Amino acid sequence: MNLADKIRTIPDFPKEGIAFKDITTLLKDPAAYKEAINRIAKRYEDKDIDLVLGIEARGFLIGAPLALKLDKGFVPVRKEGKLPGDVVKTEYDLEYGSNIIEIHKDAIEQGAKILIVDDLLATGGTVKATVDLVEQLGGEVVEIAFLMELGFLDGREKIGDYEVFSLIIDE
Repeated sequence: MNLADKIRTIPDFPKEGIAFKDITTLLKDPAAYKEAINRIAKRYEDKDIDLVLGIEARGFLIGAPLALKLDKGFVPVRKEGKLPGDVVKTEYDLEYGSNIIEIHKDAIEQGAKILIVDDLLATGGTVKATVDLVEQLGGEVVEIAFLMELGFLDGREKIGDYEVFSLIIDE
């Protein structure tokens, strides 16, 4: 199954000149959704991972079922003000402003091996901020996984020296 064919492109969203990659068309197809999770899980089934971290919001849609498939716990990384407990937070730049993400202080134990998951790698700002949060809490990033990567935006460069896996790469 060609999973890239299951993702549609919405022109000029959220603003003119952006070609938005909409994964909802893949998610509504149960065979494609299951296939995507299974392919990503296969890569990690023998890796030493303690937790899967998903980045709000669409990273939850990939990270949570992946965590279940791998029999690991799931930890959400959320936008500011969405978590009820004590948090650590970091600010990061977007192409049109900045944002803040946070994680519960007790979500990661010292030395825990973490798989970070998101739906899409574009410029890398959000995932780099997530790496910073994991390391603030003493976690070790094992790898970073994406359903899709926009290779032409060079997001891997911003992430640094971490292993990155993308199921689909749009050059």
